[in-house]
Amino acid sequence: KKLKWYQKNPQKKAKNKIFFFLKPRNRKTGLLSLNIKFPEKLKSSIKTKNISLCKVNIGGFSSKTRCLKNIPSSVELDNENNTVDILPISPIPASKDSYAIVFKINNPQRSGLYQFHSFGKSSGPIPVGKYIGSWTINIDP
Repeated sequence: KKLKWYQKNPQKKAKNKIFFFLKPRNRKTGLLSLNIKFPEKLKSSIKTKNISLCKVNIGGFSSKTRCLKNIPSSVELDNENNTVDILPISPIPASKDSYAIVFKINNPQRSGLYQFHSFGKSSGPIPVGKYIGSWTINIDP
C-alpha cells in the first residue's frame, strides 16, 4: 500500500528532512508501536536522535508541512536488520489527526528510489502486528 511522504531536499549528498505521513485512513485502530524497515544504503546516516514522531499539519498550496506537537516516544535502531522501532509513551489514537515520522538524514551519494516499509502493532485487548504500507522516496541526481 502506497503511503504519502514529503521531503525538503531531494538532491543527492544533501541534508534532508523527510516526513513519513500516517493519515487517518491508513490506521484503522490505534497504534502501540511502529516498526520501519529502511534501505541498506541509508544505514550510516540514520541516528536515533534524528528520528521523531509528531502530530502534523500536511501542507499544500497555501500552508507548509510542519509538526504541530511532538509525541514523546522511545526510538530504537537495529542496524543488523535495518529497522527502527518507535514506541510512543501513549498509543497513537485512531482519530482524524494525521501523524508523521520525521527523519533528519543525509541523502545517499547515489540517486534513485529508496523504499521504506512500515509495520504497526494495534492497540486493543490482543495487540496484532500488521503491515501498514510503504513510502518510496526519490533522490534526484
